[in-house]
Amino acid sequence: MVFTTRLAGAGRRGGRNAFEHELRRLHVVQKNSAPGHPTTCGKVERFQQTMKNWLRARLRQPATITDLQELLDEFTTAYNHRRPHRSLPHRAVPAAVYTSLPKALPAADRGPDTHARVRRDRVDDSGVVTLRLAGRLHHIGIGRTHARTHVLLLVDDLHVRVVATATGELLRELVVDPTRDYQRQAKPKTTKPPNP
Repeated sequence: MVFTTRLAGAGRRGGRNAFEHELRRLHVVQKNSAPGHPTTCGKVERFQQTMKNWLRARLRQPATITDLQELLDEFTTAYNHRRPHRSLPHRAVPAAVYTSLPKALPAADRGPDTHARVRRDRVDDSGVVTLRLAGRLHHIGIGRTHARTHVLLLVDDLHVRVVATATGELLRELVVDPTRDYQRQAKPKTTKPPNP
């Protein structure tokens, strides 16, 4: 679930976790293979099989993590720089193909990639409802007068609306400050009486 929280279906909490928010912050589009389609992961599984066979064929088997890392580094160098690959043009080595191709860059525009969800909750006895954003809990003040009220949280990235389920009344609308755990209610502005 660490890679697929945003895909959680109805009845689950859903939402992006901290890893998914970090990818989005870096403008990285996350792609996951579809469940039940093992051919999607065929290349990486073939790579892992080649690596395991190579490790088994070593006369010197690793006794420590450091030994294993040295063997893995040796394998990586051989696989990428010395071993010709049948699937590559002219049986090239992966490093030659990698260095000759243009590199993909993170997209500057995330376009319509916003995260929207609806969550049901109940305002606690102190007048607060809790919402997880980017793997971090944020406590949203609604007011003690709404304690135990069942609410819907309409979440669109950091923009949140809290609506009373029974009446449809908008109890609170805010943009969550991701640096603060507690999202205070705005205090009503008071006007001072004029000086006599």
